[in-house]
Amino acid sequence: MGLTVKGSPMQDIVLALLAKEPSHGYELRARLCETLGPLGEGLNGGQIYVTLRRLEKAGLAHARVVGQIDRPDRKVYELTLAGRDRVTAWLGELDWERAAPTEFHLKLAAAAASGLGDPVAIVEAQRSELLRRLAGAQRTVLSQPDGSGAGLLLEGAILRLQADLRWLDACETHWTKSTT
Repeated sequence: MGLTVKGSPMQDIVLALLAKEPSHGYELRARLCETLGPLGEGLNGGQIYVTLRRLEKAGLAHARVVGQIDRPDRKVYELTLAGRDRVTAWLGELDWERAAPTEFHLKLAAAAASGLGDPVAIVEAQRSELLRRLAGAQRTVLSQPDGSGAGLLLEGAILRLQADLRWLDACETHWTKSTT
């Protein structure tokens, strides 16, 4: 069971991991694999290095070469101020449609590791947003005629939101135990 995180979410995840401490690509991949457990086994290491180069080019991370005695020199990456600002903004995003459970889990782990956010507070904020959306969907479904296609579609959205809320309860339980 492999994992591919594409585009901006991977950049945000790598930036958040760098917020904890400067790291080289292999360290970042190992931390991601540890956080993801079996889901991280198929994580493409090359994806980390491509992401790091993009972050450096965008001015969100800076690399320095660290010499080693018995191995080739390593590039160690660290956040710039712009990178730290981007991580802080990402941790506050509530765009649930974009966030797959894996990405949200990584966001919580990155918040805890970097110290830039409280995973339980992030879960609570996301829960508030999903409850707002659920209430809106429930109001709208009541206005639909019985047996309508729109009503069926809205019922599916309601069921998805309810499942997501249950999963957030599990996240809150985990992170409450992890931070005490």
